[in-house]
Amino acid sequence: MKARKGGRFKSSFKLKQKGIEVIGKWKTVEIDPNLFAEEEFRDIVCLEELTEYKLVSSSKLGKVKEKKRKAGSASEEGNEDVEESAVPPKKKKKIKDLRSQTDKGSTPKAEEIDVVVDKDAQCSEIIKEANCEDRGHVTKSTSSIKDTPKKKKKKVAKNKASQAQEALPPKATSKKGKNWTTEVLSASADQKADVSAWKDLFVPEPVLQALSYLGFSAPTPIQALALPSAIRDNMDVLGAAETGSGKTLAFAIPMIHSVLQWQKSNSSTTRNDSGSKESQQHHDKTIWEEEDEAEKVTCQQVEDSEDDDDASFTTGCVKVLENVELDCGDETQNVGSHKKRPLLGLVLTPTRELAVQVKHHIDAVAKFTGIKTAILVGGMAAQKQERVLNRKPEIVIATPGRLWELVKERHPHLSNLRQLRCLVIDEADRMVEKGHFLELSQLLEVLNDSQYNPQRQTFVFSATLTLVHQTPSRVLQKKNAKKMDKKTKLELLMEKIGIKGKPKVIDLTRKEATVETLTETRIHCNTNEKDYYLYYFLLQYPGRTMVFANSIDCVKRLSSLLTILNCDPLPLHANMHQKQRLKNLERFAERESCVLLTTDVAARGLDIPNVQHVIHYQVPRTSELYVHRSGRTARAASEGLSLLLIGPDDLINFRKIYKTLGKNEELPFFPVDTKCMTSIKERINLARQIEKAEFFNSRAKQHNSWLQQAAEALEVDLDDDMLMGKKANEQEESQKQKMLKGMKKQLKHMLSQPLFKVLMKTKYPTQSGKLLLPQTSVGISALGTVSKKQAKKTKSIKLN
Repeated sequence: MKARKGGRFKSSFKLKQKGIEVIGKWKTVEIDPNLFAEEEFRDIVCLEELTEYKLVSSSKLGKVKEKKRKAGSASEEGNEDVEESAVPPKKKKKIKDLRSQTDKGSTPKAEEIDVVVDKDAQCSEIIKEANCEDRGHVTKSTSSIKDTPKKKKKKVAKNKASQAQEALPPKATSKKGKNWTTEVLSASADQKADVSAWKDLFVPEPVLQALSYLGFSAPTPIQALALPSAIRDNMDVLGAAETGSGKTLAFAIPMIHSVLQWQKSNSSTTRNDSGSKESQQHHDKTIWEEEDEAEKVTCQQVEDSEDDDDASFTTGCVKVLENVELDCGDETQNVGSHKKRPLLGLVLTPTRELAVQVKHHIDAVAKFTGIKTAILVGGMAAQKQERVLNRKPEIVIATPGRLWELVKERHPHLSNLRQLRCLVIDEADRMVEKGHFLELSQLLEVLNDSQYNPQRQTFVFSATLTLVHQTPSRVLQKKNAKKMDKKTKLELLMEKIGIKGKPKVIDLTRKEATVETLTETRIHCNTNEKDYYLYYFLLQYPGRTMVFANSIDCVKRLSSLLTILNCDPLPLHANMHQKQRLKNLERFAERESCVLLTTDVAARGLDIPNVQHVIHYQVPRTSELYVHRSGRTARAASEGLSLLLIGPDDLINFRKIYKTLGKNEELPFFPVDTKCMTSIKERINLARQIEKAEFFNSRAKQHNSWLQQAAEALEVDLDDDMLMGKKANEQEESQKQKMLKGMKKQLKHMLSQPLFKVLMKTKYPTQSGKLLLPQTSVGISALGTVSKKQAKKTKSIKLN
């Protein structure tokens, strides 16, 4: 028999045991020897009975158990024992280990738990004090205080350290503390840069300190133009600047300044209040903190067992906090507490990865301010994000979908958006596109209607904010048709976002929209030949390369094909799990020579360091996408290469892009060494055969196993006609496997052979005893070969 509690099953025996207090002793019951076939069994089997016992509530039994435990262990109540058995075995083991570590007090994890227990002890003491101040409705804590005094003295120093850490912003979301932004944000941790160039831009002192630590000695043009208007004049800003120009800090610094100003004005008003009000606020704050902790504990039960942080929160103060929430029915206090630390800054981004990156950048700049930030994106546990919101962060970075979901659920921290001081819409042209981000339009409707704040600043940034397409003639022939230009585009954007005043418009984009340091090239080929040229480029010019495709299926096919060819690509698309997407981005940033196969999910905003090449395997559908894709390389004044693989189907899109970007000169053709193309074709064709066979096998297996499971569940016989690929004979199956093995062996042999053969001009050793090798083309970079070809071309034109 099993009893169900909290969505998990437990044995009923355990529950009964929890409700019985043993008074007497277990007595043996004599068994009739005739019951046993052999006398030997008499010594093996025995029965015992208990007559003297008392039925007690589980909480009382928990208190009895507590006394038996060591004095150093964290206090627990009986109801926690029930909760603990609901934890899966792995997690249960972790909790046991953590308890043993608190007894020893030797490991860093033990320190963490000490701090938590200490906080809970403090929490219960505060409740006691509140009781003394005529607050009879708050219940006293008994069990949580009993066990803590012995440890309290030792923990004072640790607690101070934890408070100091709390003042600093939270660290990066990844447990390793590593991601693709770390290289950029820790450029000069040893040497502090001179930040005198920033001082005229009204940048706050703690931010200047962070900029010096990060090594950002001078502002970029977009930052120099945006910061005075935003900080001094408190204006809305519409900023258009090329990719990699530092737009994130152009809105992050004014936002931090605005939060610091609010904190300053708020602290000055609280100083003028009377002493009674201060005590009232102090009590409100404690209740608010307690509510946070209680909400954290309830969320932890829901969260998966992977999260290591949750084990430390099952402490004796849980019950007290719940009582506070239930007994303290004073709604005005609750509302007051949320008003004290409202949401002040909101950043909206189109993709999850960009949201993660923006958070890291803001955290780095707000390092010495104590401002808390939170991230709300899809693909991650909503409960965990709600728990982060319970800490009342001043700045939230979010994607529209998850944010709107939490706003609809009326989360307390998102309920009062009237106090919002800064709203940022990053990559705004993409965000307000027709047919995309429905949640954003609903959110903007709320912000501009019921939750409107006239003092709110709005920041709108994108590299293609002022990029205008030529309106087709069929559209212009209609009655109310408007010819789109920069002004009308910005007016429409302002109307959609709800900018009512006159904003500061900064446009630093070139006519071509792409960066000057970017070298753009192309290769014209048939659709089936694209694989050959892609493989040729990846072998000939190793480095950090991003390959963009228009569809997820294309990325999946290329991923399996290049894996067979030992290129070790990293895929990235919307159908992947969010953790895997972030992991692949981190790996790509770590490896010097690596290939990232991606859809347009990674086209906007991502600042991955030292990306040398961008290959458009399929030509993008819009010129905006082309600009953003190409902008992943040649960032912050460094050089980069963009290569378009143009098939017959891509010509229409290519001509549109060429026309919109107003390119005067034709894009140069990328030079290809045709000598090695025959062996490349052999390799690719063989790899395609292997990939096709493996894909079909895996698809057939998946389909058939699903059908078989469904048939077994329904207790129905399955016809062979329903199975994919028909049931082949064992002989045929083994023959197919042999063929596949043979092809793999052949490909392995091909891959072991050198592709780019170098012809030796001499075989005579030199004086040093080493052979002088001629310079190979492999050593030259892709940019080098293009510039070499261009130099030859210009030379021949001059000679003619």
